[in-house]
Amino acid sequence: MKFGAEIVPYYKPEKLKRLGKEIESSGFDFLWISDHYHNRFVHSILTYMADRTERINLGPGVTNPYLIHPAATAAAIATLDELSDGRATLGISAGDPSFLNSVGVDHSRPITAVREAIQIIRRLLNEERIEFSGDIFTCREAKLGFSPIHDIPIYVGGRGEQMMQLAGKVADGALINASHPEDLKECIELVDKGAKDADRSLTNFDKVAYMATSIDEDEEKARNRARAVTSFVAASAPESTLNREKISMDRINEIRAHLMDGETKAAKEKVTEKMIDVFSVSGTIDKLENRIKKLRKIGVTQVVIGSPIGPDAYSAIDKIE
Repeated sequence: MKFGAEIVPYYKPEKLKRLGKEIESSGFDFLWISDHYHNRFVHSILTYMADRTERINLGPGVTNPYLIHPAATAAAIATLDELSDGRATLGISAGDPSFLNSVGVDHSRPITAVREAIQIIRRLLNEERIEFSGDIFTCREAKLGFSPIHDIPIYVGGRGEQMMQLAGKVADGALINASHPEDLKECIELVDKGAKDADRSLTNFDKVAYMATSIDEDEEKARNRARAVTSFVAASAPESTLNREKISMDRINEIRAHLMDGETKAAKEKVTEKMIDVFSVSGTIDKLENRIKKLRKIGVTQVVIGSPIGPDAYSAIDKIE
């Protein structure tokens, strides 16, 4: 099993550098940088981290095709690959509707948008000159002027049924935005179904548990730190999970409404203890270790220690090491 960690670039660059180096020195295999327009720009931070690390794989976890055209993403990830001596990887999905809504972006036809984006990116990374006329994107004689130095893996992120099947059909891995073993098992089955429908082998496919994680010896402190991230994960949870865990749809709709209006504090206050249990791994290191043991058994091949990591990210990374 491989291990990754996510950094949300709301920290200043000096702290990002120290945290990234700590993650690498602790033996992690992947460093994923989240992409939201209001934080420090993902590709700038990835470049910064590439110059300050030596071994760890780097990539956006995840970018979206709405704010940056797929051709520009192809150029950005190929540049990162060159600067990092072949350590680049790409995570892509449809983006968070609440953040896109706040800048007037229509989050329409997400599956089509991601599928077309991957088609364009792959062809450009393969040094093709492409004509492309899709339902969302268009390219006319588009071509990169340089080449990536290795085959860059593309991961599809998300949780929904269609997105997970798309991952199985076209991607090299799935960044599954879930923490609960039952949710991850369901997503893996969807990935497998997508691959079967496309007549693909998943021999080298990376099935990633991209888990909201908060580790601290003080369990209450850890859980409170996870509330904000939990609100976003809960807002995108499928009906099957909500029904299984008997989570109030009315409460979920309140969280969604607050997030769409940019009221993140109000959304966080609507998060219940049950939601923290279902949509994150929050508490002592023993809880994380027990969860990882369960995930090995269901076919997870990479575990990402996702935001917030813990009330003190450095301390949490030390414990995980």
